[in-house]
Amino acid sequence: MSDAPDNKPDYRSTVFLPRTDFPMKAGLPQKEPAIAERWKAENLYGQVRKSRAGRDKFIFHDGPPYANGDIHIGHALNKTLKDMVVRTQTLLGKDAPYVPGWDCHGLPIEWKIEEQYRKKKLNKDEVPAREFRAECRAYAQHWVNVQSEQFQRLGITGDWDKPYLTMDFAAEATIVNELYKFAESGQLYRGAKPVMWSPVEKTALAEAEIEYEDIVSTQIDVAFEIVESPIPELVGAHAVVWTTTPWTIPVNQGIAYNPEVEYVVYSRQQLDDPSNRKNYLIACDLREAFSARVDKALGEQGLWASEFFVGGKSLAGTIARHPMHKLGGFFAKPRPFLPGDFVTTDSGTGLVHMAPDHGEDDFELCKANGIEPVFAVEGDGKYREDWLWLGGQGSVINPKFNAPDGPINSDLREAGALLAASTDYQHSYPHSWRSKAKVIYRCTPQWFIAMDKPLGHQHAKTRAEKRWENEGGALVNGAHLTDDENATLRQLAMKAIAETRFVPDKGRNRIGSMVEGRPDWVLSRQRAWGVPIAVFVERKTGQLLVDHDVNQRIVAAIRAEGVDAWDEVRAQDYLGNGFKAADYEMVTDILDVWFDSGCTHVFTLESGHWPEQRWPADLYLEGSDQHRGWFQSSLMESCGTRGRAPYDQILTHGFTMDSKGMKMSKSLGNTIDPLKVMEVNGADIIRLWALSVDFTEDHRIGDEILKGVGDQYRKIRNTFRYLLGALDGFSAEERVRPEEMPELERYMLALTAQLDARLRKAVDDYDFNDYTRALTDFCNEDLSAFFFDIRKDSLYCDAPSDAKRRAYRTVLDILFEALVRWASPVLVFTAEEVWGTRYPDSGSVHLLEWPLIDTDWREDRGLFAKWSELRSLREQVTEAIEPLRRDKVIGSSLEAQVTVPSDADPALLAELFIVSSVKRGDALAVTKSGFHKCGRCWRLLPEVSQDGDLCARCDEVVNG
Repeated sequence: MSDAPDNKPDYRSTVFLPRTDFPMKAGLPQKEPAIAERWKAENLYGQVRKSRAGRDKFIFHDGPPYANGDIHIGHALNKTLKDMVVRTQTLLGKDAPYVPGWDCHGLPIEWKIEEQYRKKKLNKDEVPAREFRAECRAYAQHWVNVQSEQFQRLGITGDWDKPYLTMDFAAEATIVNELYKFAESGQLYRGAKPVMWSPVEKTALAEAEIEYEDIVSTQIDVAFEIVESPIPELVGAHAVVWTTTPWTIPVNQGIAYNPEVEYVVYSRQQLDDPSNRKNYLIACDLREAFSARVDKALGEQGLWASEFFVGGKSLAGTIARHPMHKLGGFFAKPRPFLPGDFVTTDSGTGLVHMAPDHGEDDFELCKANGIEPVFAVEGDGKYREDWLWLGGQGSVINPKFNAPDGPINSDLREAGALLAASTDYQHSYPHSWRSKAKVIYRCTPQWFIAMDKPLGHQHAKTRAEKRWENEGGALVNGAHLTDDENATLRQLAMKAIAETRFVPDKGRNRIGSMVEGRPDWVLSRQRAWGVPIAVFVERKTGQLLVDHDVNQRIVAAIRAEGVDAWDEVRAQDYLGNGFKAADYEMVTDILDVWFDSGCTHVFTLESGHWPEQRWPADLYLEGSDQHRGWFQSSLMESCGTRGRAPYDQILTHGFTMDSKGMKMSKSLGNTIDPLKVMEVNGADIIRLWALSVDFTEDHRIGDEILKGVGDQYRKIRNTFRYLLGALDGFSAEERVRPEEMPELERYMLALTAQLDARLRKAVDDYDFNDYTRALTDFCNEDLSAFFFDIRKDSLYCDAPSDAKRRAYRTVLDILFEALVRWASPVLVFTAEEVWGTRYPDSGSVHLLEWPLIDTDWREDRGLFAKWSELRSLREQVTEAIEPLRRDKVIGSSLEAQVTVPSDADPALLAELFIVSSVKRGDALAVTKSGFHKCGRCWRLLPEVSQDGDLCARCDEVVNG
């Protein structure tokens, strides 16, 4: 308030201004760490568990981040969303434990240790495996510790003293035991199939470890001479294959055609040499593109003609020979024509060369025709030393090796088989998301879980029940096994997807399409740091040894000693008296880390190590990439062993882009480091950002966006600051019952009840964007800009015993108790500070439950209609006053006299509009009031005889 008029008493000391020690300046970077330390010292998580013991459970299972490096903004979003789930369910009164976890095995950690070796010029393969694994374990533990502190700094609540780690001995034993369930039900098998293989990392990769990048490849047209055919005229012609992977030509074993496609013998005659004439067999529809490629390669136009047409079906029995047939051996064998409906005329020549080692379609078609892989390409991408053509050379993913002048194409050109070659074919190609190098399809002996073999669950159920009883476990799992012996893993997974709630629902189609078409699960990896595929294979027959007692001896050893227990020197101990170690091979491959993480539901929810947990989980929450990752591996593992998904709901978030919508990249310099944001702005700002965006889609962050979030935060903080100040000295004796309150207060209670319903729905829908928006809009629009603005006169100037002021403060108390609870899952540190400011000795705000809001408050629909109309009228009046303020006709709205076309009580309207007076009229009009100003409340009223005197109300408060 400004100074009182000259020569008049100063009444400022008589005004009841809000008082609070709660500062306007947040200072979050300084305050938050101290609050987090207090939570840790007081074991707040344990207090929450105790306060919710015996309540209905809500089980959220944490998808494990990888223990490798500092957290990034994606981690911050992910963990904030998870924390919001746990905190809102806890606020609703449920027992919602949160056990954080980490994925600790796998290639990225191996690579980091290998990098350290390379810097020291050491060879990883020369280091004892046990020693190497110990270094990997220590590296993973270091980053678990670092990330744990960083997540706690973000305000994430959880059992941080007892997280789950896939490298814990008990977890490793559980993973092996889960593998045995697949072995004992007949789902585990070893086979040779093409799998995604990284020549750089020298291991098979899962689909979830692949990312696709646009590249430019060499495309070549290669001629295979036809030597036999039911169509005599074809003999001597050349079948033309087209490929963008020239390195697969040395492993070719056949040519695929489509029986439904029409082919043509297309001849080319050199213009200056009529005797130089060649006949080529290609698809009719691809003649022009093919001839253009050949003419361009030869540097001159030829004379092309269609000699005769051949129906695809007629090509059965046709045989060609490899361009390098003169090398003998493998290359001298006939190359049969094989029918394949996957052959299309979209591009190429309509004929596809078959290399069963390096393609899924190739493998299946050749296998069906008795053609087996030859394993010519080794793990490092080079042809094996004894290969007749290019032995010991490579790497096959090297562009120079595949270039038009590279060794493959040079040899084909010399053999007269290379018709065209160019480095201009643009397409999407799979890369390892770790090494960023191109991958290949490579056929190697691997371990698989069958997707389409009947699981025979009746037998598995009996065996499972017996096993869990023997191990003293609860019979939760057996109860979930299906009774359908003929169900396959794919069928069970598709059924589980149909029964799962997806938020947003489009996730159902995403994971469903992947599961519907996915191949058998490739489990094996050729690395050192991971859980072993701890099985024996009989040397003579190649048969997997499936013996429950042997398996359990191995599980017990791993539980006691970890993965190092899988050691050849102990083979006979594991095999016992029933089998001889000399007769069996110990498998040395490790498990796909997705199998590790797919088992986390078992050792976290079922093991009893966290007794507050139970299976299945109510919710899994991760980024949309996990539809092909953790969501899917967990689904596969659980359906294969328990007949259903380990979750009832899946919540998916999108990815965080920069402020322009571009993917974040260190090379572009557009990354946002959450650790730095917390240092400058505080963790609550990151949380408010994460819960304000539409996280179900890709979303943005940047300096300007964070600045806007900061402004939003300050408005919420000021709301709490006002509430704390306005409630100074409030006591229970001051309360007024709702039915005794003025209509404005009853309207605010109705709005509060309406907000309560909206927030509850937002929690049920996991719509945290709407939750946060509803909360902030209520603070800004309904409270600060409306209710607080109108009632500040009553708060400041009415007597403490005044019924209207008491009613206002009663509503403020209700609002405080509700808002601090509703804000606590979002602004975890600020809510604690707010609560502690008013109730310094009452414990943490995070022990509180959802506020009890009387739903009857929102039943009066007429009240909403009336006040909606009044608020609209208030906006019109405010807008009409502004020109007078701008032109300095009046100094504040209190100097305005308003005419409005309304039948509402003029005194109520004057209070609502914060003006001197209101009268009814046909149209809205604003003029300057002619009344004098009260020296205390500054209202211009007819009862004030001259400026500076007191109105009747103020006189009574001051002098009465």
